[in-house]
Amino acid sequence: MAKIKPFRAWRPREDIVQNVASRPYDVLSSQEARAEASGNPYSFYHIIKSEIDFAPDVDVYSDVIYQKAKNNFLKAIQNGIFFQDKKESYYLYQLHFKGRVQTGLVALSSINDYFDDVIKKHEYTRPEKEQDRIRHMQVTGINAEPLFFAYRSHTRINEMVANYCDTHSPITDFEAEDGIRHILWQIDDESLINEISDIFAEQIPQTYIADGHHRSASAAKVGKMLAEQNPQHSGDEPYNYFLTVLFPDDQLQIMDYNRLVRDLGKLSEEAFWEKLQQNFTITPLPKATYPQQPYQYSMYFKGKWYSLQLKKDVSIPEDAVGSLDIQVLSDKLLADILQITDQRTDKRIDFVGGIRGLSALEQAVEQGDAVLAIAIRPVSMEQLLHVADSGEIMPPKSTWFEPKLRSGVVVYQFEA
Repeated sequence: MAKIKPFRAWRPREDIVQNVASRPYDVLSSQEARAEASGNPYSFYHIIKSEIDFAPDVDVYSDVIYQKAKNNFLKAIQNGIFFQDKKESYYLYQLHFKGRVQTGLVALSSINDYFDDVIKKHEYTRPEKEQDRIRHMQVTGINAEPLFFAYRSHTRINEMVANYCDTHSPITDFEAEDGIRHILWQIDDESLINEISDIFAEQIPQTYIADGHHRSASAAKVGKMLAEQNPQHSGDEPYNYFLTVLFPDDQLQIMDYNRLVRDLGKLSEEAFWEKLQQNFTITPLPKATYPQQPYQYSMYFKGKWYSLQLKKDVSIPEDAVGSLDIQVLSDKLLADILQITDQRTDKRIDFVGGIRGLSALEQAVEQGDAVLAIAIRPVSMEQLLHVADSGEIMPPKSTWFEPKLRSGVVVYQFEA
């Protein structure tokens, strides 16, 4: 069963929370973060992407970057930008996006649950990204960004959450520049906290990483390192937990996560086209169009869009992962044709979240960042849970959740 607990969050003052809150560190480049934070000394990018405080040619993985992040957070506390709540609390984080509303429970999750597979995963991580966040957490001593988790919807929790939101005033309420509204409530009532904790401990057998596999792995590994270094380790120390927001699964929606291919490897264009026709029926598209049918993909190549439909005589597995659109693409195109067999480490592949639209794929190819782009139908929430429950792993970057949590709204300090 899932072990969660309340905590004393560090939060920005309400009058500047909108200036502090930023997008997650991994959804934009250093250049984009530098532009967004321009003229805004409160921006949380100064903590999660502190390379923006250096020249553009700085090594973003150098020690000075992580030390700068720590110093920037301490300075924000000293300057009264952040304060810490006096009581251990749960929080409710509500997102409003294009007519949809989803409300998550902000809580600490156990690193033991991560290692014991109570926290279910559906993706492997990329080593360099994992190491980056490990270093960030080791130096700063904080979980700067909450992890986006899911759990199977529970009637009693839904009732408590809805009632609390209806009967209490939020402590934070702002609309970000992208039109997404972010609302936060604090639950500091001890009886309600205990009931929530007990329900998770007795009735929620597992939680699921929805978004943030790298940060989850990094947080758990940092906690384990600190435990191994502490001869007085008891299991109750703050580093035994990490910051999460847990949403009921029936409130979540997954968007597509698309692929860029930097080059054709050893294949000529003619050879690539010939191999592609062996597995797919290729139809020119008059304009950029999202794929609509199972095992259908949209490819941008040589200035034109094409529909790729897997041929019916091409065999595919029937298991939870093998039958996914994204896995079939990985097997029948990326691996079989282009010899891209490990998307976690192969530098020839890159990923573009669906929120950026098909125009971002076109732009990447036209600018020479890739030779072709492929749009993929999104994984469903039901498929994700099925894969995770089966103990299987999807290809990396298979799911893009939107709306996303803003970083800097709540921060957990696990080491002083």
